[in-house]
Amino acid sequence: MKHFFHKGKDSTKPTFLLLHGTGGNELDLLPLAGRIDEDASVLSVRGSVLENGMPRFFRRLAEGIFDEEDLVYRTRELNKFLDEAAAEYDFDRDNIIAIGYSNGANIAASLLFHYQNSLKGAILHHPMVPRRGIELPDLTGKNIFIAAGTNDPICSPAESLELVKLLKEAHADVQLHWENNGHQLTNTEVEAAREWYVD
Repeated sequence: MKHFFHKGKDSTKPTFLLLHGTGGNELDLLPLAGRIDEDASVLSVRGSVLENGMPRFFRRLAEGIFDEEDLVYRTRELNKFLDEAAAEYDFDRDNIIAIGYSNGANIAASLLFHYQNSLKGAILHHPMVPRRGIELPDLTGKNIFIAAGTNDPICSPAESLELVKLLKEAHADVQLHWENNGHQLTNTEVEAAREWYVD
């Protein structure tokens, strides 16, 4: 998988897994990682699926309708890549926090839905429910921050609340932050994520 790795100053801190939105690349979220913790290591991945030339992490059938078979395949592929990257770059596989936006947040959520030990925690900006009707692993001890928009045309408030409910039912510790905005990534939600991380 095309990616960028930067070794942080403090190896005891988490490695941030950066996952961009549709049409982005592995450089997009680097400023976010720096704002949240400039001493942490960073593994930033580019989605390997192209939609009209725009990188994504998995296929969709239409706006808001995921290709579930591809989602499951790409999630497994990403989880395997994390195993390989941890060995190659010598970081703690059990201390990864995903930072994802939109499509990247969706595949980060999918990692949590499918693989109990894939992530230590996650910062999800405008995620959707990746899959319905499946049993989630026990997510006890996983800390998750979700930023959602009250006027988000792609991810409705009801969708955000459903995702929180599913994660909490799997025993994750979830904090939901609302923005009175649409689907865009805002400075205030990044600052809220930083405060959540520092706490």
